[in-house]
Amino acid sequence: MFRPQTYYLIGVLLINGILPFVFPLWKLDGKEVYFMSNVAYSSLFGLSIVLSLLSILSHTKRQQQFVMGRLNIILNLILLGLFVYHTLNASGGTTAVPEKGVGMFLPIFSIVLLVLANKAIKKDEDLVKSVDRLR
Repeated sequence: MFRPQTYYLIGVLLINGILPFVFPLWKLDGKEVYFMSNVAYSSLFGLSIVLSLLSILSHTKRQQQFVMGRLNIILNLILLGLFVYHTLNASGGTTAVPEKGVGMFLPIFSIVLLVLANKAIKKDEDLVKSVDRLR
């Protein structure tokens, strides 16, 4: 019914839209820290959700969909970099050592799905070009 990249993009939408509310980023002094505690995390997750949704809705414009996928990969890499930076800086003291949560690894899963979606988009684009050559 749908093309494979649509399923991958729906997966990214679910990973970035629902799972950050379920899984904490890390635990600090026994308290779970979620993404809503930082404006940068919230805005990057929100931008990733919007890009995924726009990419799903622009299924007829493959080139635009491919570019949005690349931008979404960059956003998720920035988000992952911020998580790593925070973890490395926050672990300096002995009283407040954060324990990493599953939520910290959500951008990695998103990046993998986005790469798979971009591969499928590229495959569709190549197929359309080869059919146009035969005409």
